[in-house]
Amino acid sequence: MAASSGPAGVSGAGPSGFAFDSGLEIKTRSVEQTLLPLVSQITTLINHKDNTKKSDKTLQAIQRVGQAVNLAVGRFVKVGEAIANENWDLKEEINIACIEAKQAGETIAALTDISSLNHPESDGQIMIFTDKTGVIKAARLLLSSVTKVLLLADRVVIKQIITSRNKVLATMERLEKVNSFQEFVQIFSQFGNEMVEFAHLTGDRQNDLKDEKKKARMAAARAVLEKCTMMLLTASKTCLRHPNCESAHKNKEGVFNRMKVALDKVIEIVTDCKPGGETDISSVSIFTGIKEFKMNIEALRENLYFQSKESLFATLEVILERTEDFTDSAYTSHERRERILELSTQARLELQQLLSVWIHSQSKKTKSIAEELELAVLKISHSLNELKKELHRTATQLAADLLKYHADHVVLKALKLTGVEGNLEGFAEYACKLSEQKEQLVEVCRLLRHISGTEPLEITCIHAEETFQVTGQQIISAAETLTLHPSSKIAKENLDVFCEAWESQIGDMSTLLREIDDVFEGRRGEKYGYLSLPKPMNNANLKSLKPDKPDSEEQAKIAKLGLKLGLLTSDANCEIKKWGDQENEIVRNGQTMSSMAYSVYLFTRGEGPLKTSQDLIHQLEVFAEEGLKLASSVQVFSKQLKDDDKLMLLLEINKLIPLCHQLQTVTKTPLQNQVFLKVDKCITKTRSMMAILVQLLSLCYKLLKKLQMENNSWVSVTNKDSMDGKT
Repeated sequence: MAASSGPAGVSGAGPSGFAFDSGLEIKTRSVEQTLLPLVSQITTLINHKDNTKKSDKTLQAIQRVGQAVNLAVGRFVKVGEAIANENWDLKEEINIACIEAKQAGETIAALTDISSLNHPESDGQIMIFTDKTGVIKAARLLLSSVTKVLLLADRVVIKQIITSRNKVLATMERLEKVNSFQEFVQIFSQFGNEMVEFAHLTGDRQNDLKDEKKKARMAAARAVLEKCTMMLLTASKTCLRHPNCESAHKNKEGVFNRMKVALDKVIEIVTDCKPGGETDISSVSIFTGIKEFKMNIEALRENLYFQSKESLFATLEVILERTEDFTDSAYTSHERRERILELSTQARLELQQLLSVWIHSQSKKTKSIAEELELAVLKISHSLNELKKELHRTATQLAADLLKYHADHVVLKALKLTGVEGNLEGFAEYACKLSEQKEQLVEVCRLLRHISGTEPLEITCIHAEETFQVTGQQIISAAETLTLHPSSKIAKENLDVFCEAWESQIGDMSTLLREIDDVFEGRRGEKYGYLSLPKPMNNANLKSLKPDKPDSEEQAKIAKLGLKLGLLTSDANCEIKKWGDQENEIVRNGQTMSSMAYSVYLFTRGEGPLKTSQDLIHQLEVFAEEGLKLASSVQVFSKQLKDDDKLMLLLEINKLIPLCHQLQTVTKTPLQNQVFLKVDKCITKTRSMMAILVQLLSLCYKLLKKLQMENNSWVSVTNKDSMDGKT
C-alpha cells in the first residue's frame, strides 16, 4: 500500500516541518503493519503438512497460530473502524470489509481450537484440523477484506492530498491578488502552514511509492515547490514595493506559474492519471534504445523469426538519429564528433552483416552458421557498447568542463553589482551572458539525459533542464528590477534568492553527474535519496524534543544555511577528486565528512536518511569526531613538511579543532522546547567546519604535490651524481 506513514508528532527537520500531526498517517501505517504478521500466520496454517494425525505439541502450536491470526485481525479491524469514523463517505464500505475480516478471523480461530472439540485419542495422537478447506476459505475471505480496507485507506490518503492541494491553490489565488503588505503577511502565514501540510502528505506518499520513476517525478515536483515557496515570498514583496515595475510582475508570475504546474504534477502522480500530451521519456533516451535493440538481436539466438529485417533496421536508425543531438552540438569537439559518426557507420555495417548471416541461417541450420550468427551478434553488441562509451565521455566531459567554468558564478556576481549601481548597459551585457550560459546548461542536460542509464536519472536531467531554463529567465527579470530600483533592499534580496537557486542547481548537477558515472561504471555507490520530508518521531520521544514551530524567517534561515552547506560539500568533492590516492587517510576522512555534511544538507530540504532532529544531532556528534580524526591525519602529514609549510597547515588545523569541540558541546547541550535553535547552531557549526575542510583538502593537496616534486628532484640529482661518479 502506498499511503502516509509515521506516528503523529514532531518532524525533526526541514525548514518547513517542525510540527505536524495527522491521525490518518498513524492509522494507515498501522493498517499496513498489522497486515504483515497476518499474511505470515495464515501462510503457516495453510502450508502445514496435510496429515490428519498430529501430536499434542503440534496441535497446541496450530491453536496458537489461529489465536494470533484472530488477535491481529482484531487490531486491524480497530484501525479500519477508526479510519471509517473519520471518513463518512467511505464509512459503509470500510465497515463491511472490517466485518468480513472479523468473521474470517473468528472462523480461523474456531477451526484451530482444540479445547472446543471432543476428539478420540489413538496411540497418543489426536485427530484434528481435518477441515483444511474451511481454513483456506476463511483465509481467502480475510485477505480479500484486508485488501479492500487497504485500497479504501489509500483512497482516503489520495483524497487528503487533493484537498490539501486545493487549499494551497485557493490561498495562492488570494496571494496573487493582494494589494497591501499587511494583508500579504497574514495570507502568506496561512499559505506557509498549508504548504507544510502538503509537503508532509506528499513526502510520505513519495516514500511509499514502489515505482522508482514515479518517485523521481514526485521528488522533482516537490523540489520545485520547496524552492519556489521562498521565491514567492521575495517576488511578491518586490511587486508590492514596486507595483508599477513590469519586470517585477513578470518575475512574480513566473514563480506562481511554476508552482501551479508542480502542484498539478503531484496530483497526476498520486492519482496515476497521465495527461494526454505527455511523452514517454524512455522514447528519447539513446541508452534505453540501445539496451532494447541489443535485447532484440540477442533474442535471435533462440528464435530466428523473433524480429523482421525492416524492424531491426528502423530501430537502429532511430537510435543513430538521436546521436545527432551530440554531433550537431556546437560544444562537441571535432574529434568526438568524428568518432561518433565513425561508430554509427560501423554499427550500420555490423547490422547488415548480422542480417546477412541471419537470413542465411534460416535456410541452413548448421553448426558453422550458428557460430557465424553468434559472432555477428557479438560484433554489433561491441560496436554499440563503444558508441555508448563515446557518448558518455562526450556528455560527461562537456558537463564537467561547463560546471568547472561556471563554478565561481562570475555572471551572477556581475548582475548583482550592475543592479545596485543602476547600470542598465552593464545589466544588458550580463543578462545576455547569463542567457548564453543557460542555453549551454540546458543543452548539456539534454545530452546527459541520453546517457543517464536509468529512468529516475532521466527524470532528474529533465528537472535540471527545466530549472535552468526557468530560473535563468527569472534571474534576468529580478536583476532588471534591481537595476531600475538600485536602492531597493527587497529587490536585492529577491535577486539573491534566485541566484542561490541557480547555484543550488549547479551543485545538484554535480551530484547528478556523479550518479550517472556510478551507473555507467556499474557502481551505484551511495544513493542520494529523493526529496521527501522527514517522518515524525515516535511518541516516546515527543516529551524530550518538542519543537517551537518556526516562523517564515526561521524557515528561510535554515533553508539558506542548507544551501550553503550543499555548495560546500560540492566544493569538497571537487577537491577530493584531485587526489590520485583515494585511500589516503586525509582523503578518506574528508570523504566521510563530506558525505555526512551532504546528509545534513538533504535534511534541511527534508530529504535523505536523517528523519528527525535526534537523527541529525547523533549524525553531527559523529561528524565532530571525524573532524578530530581529520585534524590528527593532517598533523601526521605535517611532520613531513618544511617549517613554513608546516606552520601554514597547523594554522588551519587550529581553526578546525575548536569548532569540533564546540559542535560536540552543542549536540550534548539539552535545549528543551528549542529544537529550532539547536538545529540552527549545529548546522552553522557544520558549515564552518566544511569551509575549513575545503581549504585543508586544497592546501594538503598542493603541499603533497610540492613534497613529491622535491623528492623527485632530489632522486634525479642523486642519480645524476651517481652516474657522474661512475664515469
